[in-house]
Amino acid sequence: MNSAELEKKVAQFMAGDRRAFDYIYEYTNRSVYFAALYILKCKTEAEDVMQETYMRALGAIDSYKTGTNFTAWLARIAKNLALNKVKRRSRETLSDFTSEAEVRRYGTKETELPFIFDVAAEILTEEQYQIIMLCHVAGYKRREVAKIMDMPIGTVTWKNNEALKKLKIFLKKEGRQ
Repeated sequence: MNSAELEKKVAQFMAGDRRAFDYIYEYTNRSVYFAALYILKCKTEAEDVMQETYMRALGAIDSYKTGTNFTAWLARIAKNLALNKVKRRSRETLSDFTSEAEVRRYGTKETELPFIFDVAAEILTEEQYQIIMLCHVAGYKRREVAKIMDMPIGTVTWKNNEALKKLKIFLKKEGRQ
């Protein structure tokens, strides 16, 4: 994947070529999804935020500054929408019989995250979580993640290794490894 190609497609989209959206989506959807998932901890809500992110971003595409990191711009929109959703959720009242923690922990099969995702979201920094998700779940190479996150590959490698160490230590303490 090439960030220069992404910038070219964004410019085409801004010029009115709506077919460029397919490439933009394929190149950025994982980053947007994991940015929302980190905050919401719910797959279906993250998917909703991802859809809303693209609708909002593409509607305001003229506010994007060409040549900056488009993926980071989209991820920031997703994070803001996810945080707004969390604020709305906190204002809503849950049933008298269930707490918010129980809903998250024992949700329906469609919304449950595997144990390791919950652990990762709790013990890792946001950057470490995104790197782990992009490298090990979404299948990006570290050099691709470096471009997406606009950081040196050495930093991505270091943060990836530190995150894996944290997870391993936690799982050993819990007796799950």
